[in-house]
Amino acid sequence: MSVSLSSAAPPPYRLSVAPMMDRTDRHFRYVLRQITRRTLLYSEMVTARAVLHGDVERLLGFSAIEGPLVLQLGGDRPAELAAAARLGAALGYDEINLNVGCPSERVQQGRFGACLMAEPALVAECVAALRGAVGVPVTVKHRIGISGHEGYDALTRFVATVAEAGCARFDVHARLALLDGLSPKANRTVPPLRYDVVYQLKRDFPRLCIVLNGGLRTLAEAQSQLAHVDGAMIGRAAYDDPYLLARADRLFFAGTDPVPTRRAVIEALLPYVAALEQSGQPGTRVTRHLLGLLTGRPGARRWRTALSASDGATATERLRALLLALPAAVLDET
Repeated sequence: MSVSLSSAAPPPYRLSVAPMMDRTDRHFRYVLRQITRRTLLYSEMVTARAVLHGDVERLLGFSAIEGPLVLQLGGDRPAELAAAARLGAALGYDEINLNVGCPSERVQQGRFGACLMAEPALVAECVAALRGAVGVPVTVKHRIGISGHEGYDALTRFVATVAEAGCARFDVHARLALLDGLSPKANRTVPPLRYDVVYQLKRDFPRLCIVLNGGLRTLAEAQSQLAHVDGAMIGRAAYDDPYLLARADRLFFAGTDPVPTRRAVIEALLPYVAALEQSGQPGTRVTRHLLGLLTGRPGARRWRTALSASDGATATERLRALLLALPAAVLDET
């Protein structure tokens, strides 16, 4: 099966961190950029309507260090998506990604997310509008199927239709989305992983860039997928243990920079946290994303307890104190 494409595929980022609501905000992305400079990062999903009627800087603002960075939009109205994408591209996002994978009931009520897999023609119309509005790549993140559209034929119809509109990269969560009776959390764990379906999709659409998402917990697991697909996407594992990405630039992008230590990560974050607090914002907006930085290492419990304490100390003060209190062998290991 082949699909004619009117544009080249976007850069083949071999590793990315999945968009995650309440997690991949600008502060977490800043944290990750102290650990990996080349892994592709995504924003949280933001609806096109929110962008058009809300505070654009609050919703879309980011630091230059966060790139390469993808803006993930949700919506089902081509004109609204196009207008929101223009704002994102003007701010400097490297790509626009359309969410066709979120299974939450609230998202379904808004008629976007995973339920749009039942309407490939509409998704294609949205992609065409996005591509007509911006000069950066437009990609789609979706499931291998949804309730009532579980078969492989439905998946290939969806991908073929959307690819004809000019989408050249598909981020594929290798689980069905069961839209009735399962919470978003359960939809991330209960439907079985079907990597074989994603592999077959790549074989059937060799000209498309196919990225596998779902269940990957380590860099080794992500690397193993590259024998079958073009890229791998890590989700909650990267949030629970962000330091697992410390060797990502070397393993996936032939980077030669030294692997950062945890001490170097924390010291690099201190000016950022201090500036945030000086502007009147709580430093906990950053440190809440750091709870997993010492996962599995001596001192991890002390680290989490100290960062979560309500003793009147600022986040900057807590980080400085922990640099002195934690084992040097942990802080300086790579």
